[in-house]
Amino acid sequence: MTYEEALQKINSRLRFGIKPGLERIEALCKKLGDPQKKPRFVHVAGTNGKGTTCTLIASVLTAAGYRTGLYTSPYVLDFRERFRIDGEMIPEAELIEEVKRVSPVADELEAAGDTVTEFEFITALAFDWFAQRDCDFVVLEVGLGGRFDATNVIDTPEAAAIASISLDHTAILGDTYAKIAFEKAGIIKKDGDVVLYPVQDPSVFETIESACNERGAHLHIPDEKNMQVNGTALTGTALTWRGLPLTLPFTGAHQVHNAATALTVLDILREKHANITDEVLQKGFASAYIPARMEILSQKPLVLLDGGHNPGCASALHEVLKTHLSGCHITAIMGMMADKDSMRYLELTAPHFERIITVQPQNPRSLSAEALADEAKHFCKDVQFAQSMKDAIEKATVSGDEVLVICGSFFLASEIRDLAIEKYKA
Repeated sequence: MTYEEALQKINSRLRFGIKPGLERIEALCKKLGDPQKKPRFVHVAGTNGKGTTCTLIASVLTAAGYRTGLYTSPYVLDFRERFRIDGEMIPEAELIEEVKRVSPVADELEAAGDTVTEFEFITALAFDWFAQRDCDFVVLEVGLGGRFDATNVIDTPEAAAIASISLDHTAILGDTYAKIAFEKAGIIKKDGDVVLYPVQDPSVFETIESACNERGAHLHIPDEKNMQVNGTALTGTALTWRGLPLTLPFTGAHQVHNAATALTVLDILREKHANITDEVLQKGFASAYIPARMEILSQKPLVLLDGGHNPGCASALHEVLKTHLSGCHITAIMGMMADKDSMRYLELTAPHFERIITVQPQNPRSLSAEALADEAKHFCKDVQFAQSMKDAIEKATVSGDEVLVICGSFFLASEIRDLAIEKYKA
């Protein structure tokens, strides 16, 4: 089996979509020897910020000398980004071996009438790889929701975290904060420790607190009095946490809240005797990296790439633009999915842009460049649509003190990132 054939085997399962319930993933894991019972887990749900929270926690655990697995989604550049140990993606050869190992088990279940979805397949694959590689900890990002998410097959983790909750995937998770919080609260387990991102709609606090009380879990809300912001820039944020200086390589007020959430999880792990020193915290924070989340691709001209796609992400981008780029001449390249709230996204971001070039990512769920351009014209006078990513890069050319912001979708980010780097490389 080649690497391309392995990917094809995984991707062919996309057509089966999302099916509620944990029965299939439980059966799949059981036939693989229950690999999800071997490592210690940190389980992270939420609408926005869970990727950052996971990355910070994993980076610190790696810096502490623990063999640390990290399972996240979506990927930006390479499918293997979803499976990492100590910051390194799964090697192609090992992914092939895992597909060979998991496929017959999935086929056996399907022969008995249980269709294994793509996410269930790769989640079982991840559990198996982390177990085979003897991970001490695995930081596990929920794919969608929480209650019926395939990652929720694990037992009570060392700690769980629920990041910022906003209105996304409302057709699946519900159309209110309380309904969405109920689904996220599905990861809360009996006698567990749960950290809740400190800035939420009041109904989120009520829902999560109620779930913790029902299950005898311990709720921890970060005390942001322990956090001081000493300086902010597009390149990152200088923090002090209980007197300890930290460099956070991400910008925006939301990232400070994400950092407080991650640090509170790490406090819990420390209380459970994880060897996390102050020096380890500093090293782990400083070395954290995520592509396509307020990522600077070029300094002059400034090119900023952000793959966030929902109103919460739009609000975060709005704050960064207002704080750091007010008064600048900004051109945007924007592409979005048709199932996202594009009008709300545009309402928050488009007024910052002098010019918008819309483009359609190569994804069946994507919004056409023309349709997005029509919507963008409500908020920006100069809007054009592009025929391709290359055309968008050319139409949106900036120089000198001008700024280019590429935003709206991780699918857009994955397609255009290398083209933008090539265009603006020093």
